[in-house]
Formats: sequence, C-alpha cells, structure tokens
Amino acid sequence: MTTYKEIKGTNIEIVSSDPSNTVEGQVWYNTTTNLVKGFGRSAVNAWSAANNSNSSHRNAGSAGSQTAAIVFGGRPSPGPGAATELYNGTSWTEVNNLNQARHYFAGAGTQTAALGFGGYAGGTLYALTETWNGTNWTEVNDMNSARGRVTGTGTTNTAALAIGGYPAPNAALVETWNGTNWTEVNDLGTARYSGSAAGTNTAALMAGGINSPTSALTELYNGTNWTEVGDLNTGRGYTGGCGTQTAAIVFGSNGTPKALTEIWNGTTWTETADMLTGREGIAGAGTTAAALGIGGESPQVSTEEFLGAGQPTSVIFNVSN
Repeated sequence: MTTYKEIKGTNIEIVSSDPSNTVEGQVWYNTTTNLVKGFGRSAVNAWSAANNSNSSHRNAGSAGSQTAAIVFGGRPSPGPGAATELYNGTSWTEVNNLNQARHYFAGAGTQTAALGFGGYAGGTLYALTETWNGTNWTEVNDMNSARGRVTGTGTTNTAALAIGGYPAPNAALVETWNGTNWTEVNDLGTARYSGSAAGTNTAALMAGGINSPTSALTELYNGTNWTEVGDLNTGRGYTGGCGTQTAAIVFGSNGTPKALTEIWNGTTWTETADMLTGREGIAGAGTTAAALGIGGESPQVSTEEFLGAGQPTSVIFNVSN
C-alpha cells in the first residue's frame, strides 16, 4: 500500500493547532483535538450546520463575512429584541445591545463598522438609524421615511442603501446613506418589501420580495437608476442574501420553498443546494463562495454555512486503530 510519505515526500505533521498556511493535499494530526485533518477543495455547492447563536434572531439585521459576521435585533418571542452577536467562523459571542429593540429592519457594513436602520417595535414604525463601531451602537440621523420590512445593503457603515419597505407607500422608496444623512433617490421599478439585496450603495441588486403576494423580479442599481434584469427562478420574500451586484446568493423564503438557494452570476439565477433547514426571515452575510445564514423561523438560533464548489475546505478523517 502506498503511504502518505511516498506520495507527498513527507510524514503527516503532528501539531497542537491547525496550521494557517495550508496547501491543497496537506494532512496533519492535531494533538489538542485528537483529529486527523486534511486540506482540499469542495466538490459541490453545499450548506453545513454551524454553532447556534445565543439569542433568537428572526427578521434581524446583519452584516460582514462568513468568518466575521454580526447579527442584531430580530424577533425573539414574544417581542422585538436588541441583542447583538459576533461570529468568528466558529462561535457566537454576545456584545452590547442595540439602543432600540427592533425587528423587520435592515443592516449593512462589516462586523466592526455596521449600520442598522428602520424596523418595527411594539407596533411602532421606526426611521431610526444606529451605527456600530465594533464596541457600541450610537444613534445617528434618521431615515426620511419610517418603515419596516426594509431591505438594506452596503459594505460600510458610511455608505448604505435602504430599499423598499412597509406599509405600501414605502414599498418602492429608496434612500442612500453617506455616513451623515439619508437622501431619497430614484424608486424601485416595482414596489416590494422583504426581499434580498447585495452590493454597494452605487452598485446594488434587489431580488424578490413581497408584492401581491411574492415577486421573482431582480433589479440592478447603478447609483442613479434601477434596471430590470433576469428573474429569480422562484418568487419569494423574507429571504436572506449577500454578495455583490454581479455575484449574489439568495436563500430561504416565505411559503413552501423555504430551503431553496439560488446564485446570481451577473446575468441569470441558478438553483443550487438547498439549506439544511428551510426558514423565513433569515439574515445573511458573506459571499457566493462563503455565505452565512442566520436565525429566521424556525429555529431562530440556527446558523448554516454555505461553501461554493472549488472553495478551500478542511476535512476531518475517520481513523480507526
């Protein structure tokens, strides 16, 4: 039988912690976890279970990447929450709460520079905006129109886009944030709320949403105007999403296709691997290569990680004595 050393020219490494500079085909034994691991690339798009959040987050705000995400607010029973948590790629840690508990609102930015805006609490619609500096939330200037079920996108807490919302007068409304003030810009071509957005405040995508009763419509924003492009394969709302204007992912939904996942390549949407547990009101972070699905209903604490085909991944080997 051919040995690992004969193939690779070296023995399996013995280490106390997983190496950070791995290469494809590398294998090592971790004496701390007593596991034999290897490094390769994923063969297919796939979702996997990750550690649960500490608090319930349904229709929450979120931002960041798969290994550095933030989730805030949402709707733990019986009412809206203010809990904020950070994800490091392995586990969730509770940090300082929002100043105003809310759900059905939106987020943008990164784990250390996030923005939360709009939402509901106790039957009240909010125009409230809060900015996160990595430690605390601070109230800043309000949106021009109070609304819930708003969709948001943006890669920093100084440049974001608020799209659609509820009630109906706000369903096509779009506002852009410059770090100080919100400014109304051109409306969506088709009014809707609780869809998924991706990209920046000058190069955004809005997909799906609720519009008598659901929509499959996708629109692109170039900083001035919205343009209709290829529809989702399945119309739905209350989805999670993340990515860029040319490479986005949408997952979860209301209704029956709750586990459905679709990927956008800049031209068309393609159905790919379903989530392990279908949920609506789910929050998202990351990219099409490495996405995170957070909370939703139900369970509201569930977290899943999406890994795109061909992406680096670590494998745990089953080794018998």
